[in-house]
Amino acid sequence: MPDTSPILALPFLLPSQAQKHVTHNEALRRLDIVVQLSVAAFDAVTPPSDPTDGDVHALGAAPVAAWAGHAGELAAWLDGTWHFVTPREGWRAWGKAERQVRVWTGAAWVLPEAALPPMTELGINTAADATNRLAVGADATLLTHDGAGHQLKLNKASKGDTASLLFQSDWTGHAEMGLAGETAFSIKTSIDGAAWVEALRFDPASGLATGAAVQSGPADARVGALMTVGAFGLGATEDAPLLADLDAVDIPAGTYRYAAGTAGTRPATVPASAEGSLVLVRETAGRCAQYLQDDDA
Repeated sequence: MPDTSPILALPFLLPSQAQKHVTHNEALRRLDIVVQLSVAAFDAVTPPSDPTDGDVHALGAAPVAAWAGHAGELAAWLDGTWHFVTPREGWRAWGKAERQVRVWTGAAWVLPEAALPPMTELGINTAADATNRLAVGADATLLTHDGAGHQLKLNKASKGDTASLLFQSDWTGHAEMGLAGETAFSIKTSIDGAAWVEALRFDPASGLATGAAVQSGPADARVGALMTVGAFGLGATEDAPLLADLDAVDIPAGTYRYAAGTAGTRPATVPASAEGSLVLVRETAGRCAQYLQDDDA
């Protein structure tokens, strides 16, 4: 029969052994060091000048002074002297300085690898559910790179599904952007979360924009609308917008055309049957200037 146990090397009591209490107390001392192992710090190299009874240190690769020659061992200060224990692979220890649990590999104390099973739901500071399987309650959420760039991917199963970001206030949706039922990127807004307006839609092939925020026609004068090519005759490659009344003073400035049937007062040199183009300049409210060009002149 061996003199010590195979795992913790605890000394056995032997038949006819004198001073059995010494052997027993040595086994208890060893258990006191390694059971529920907690160390002052990992990779310690220099003994403290005023150690406290019961302190345990996980020694590094090159300890000095009273620890010299005990690399990788556990050093425990008990009864005024250092006791050394060689850890076995798989032992776990709590590091007070690091606030971490580490595992002895046989060569170093390392952080244990995460081995969490796949989770169906995860709630961080709030409750997750079957729809919101990942839920985070926080002032901010940070997603950063691990060396270079970072992509956040929203993938949908088919063209008719939705992959979008929804912005809410008091759990009512007021803005949404993404791929909503198609492959064109769109931005939508809502006053009540029920009725939605497609403010912008970008064609996936051309990248050109349409939507409520874009002019509906060349004479659309809504404040805040995005101007299109040909707005009020500017940059047009087709006919300029037709002016309905030459006497109108409340229309937007721009380049227009007039026809034989256009109502309003014409200069004496411009017959009623004439058609042509004009530039309208707004001066003040209810007042404008027109510069006409008769195509027949």
